[in-house]
Amino acid sequence: MLDSLDVSQLQTIATAGGLGALLGIEREFARKPAGIRTHIFVCAGSSMMMLLAQEALNHFQFREPDSMLSSDPIRVLQAIVVGISFLGAGTIVHQKGEQVEGLTTAASIFLTAGIGVATAVQRVALATSVALAAVFVLLAVGFVENRIAWWLNRNCDATSPNDRDEPNDRAE
Repeated sequence: MLDSLDVSQLQTIATAGGLGALLGIEREFARKPAGIRTHIFVCAGSSMMMLLAQEALNHFQFREPDSMLSSDPIRVLQAIVVGISFLGAGTIVHQKGEQVEGLTTAASIFLTAGIGVATAVQRVALATSVALAAVFVLLAVGFVENRIAWWLNRNCDATSPNDRDEPNDRAE
């Protein structure tokens, strides 16, 4: 059965998953391959790994109090970053030519892992603020990028070959 520590940690992991879902919802609306489920799992998973690392340390220190076992949370963070970087790299696709797709999704996955870690170390207000700011950036900057692309396409399409300062091959 679950004890009070399990319930508390499940609440922390669920909070992290909920914050990850915020970013995932935006990625779903943007029709990106890494959406709600991926962001929930990344955020909840990174939170759980941090919590389990602390629990593992506590467990072994309790069993062998005279051991020289020490905590190094940086190593856990490194492992999370390596794993998430691998996952993020999988979302980046090279299109024909020199176009690259998926960088924003990879970055959102990376940030989502950080939100999960922040939640695990009881920095829920920070994690929530970052999640909300990230959703704002994804929406607002995405809107601005779309407007810029629309404006550039409109202006490029409106310019005909005869309007440019390039030589005209047609005989007049």
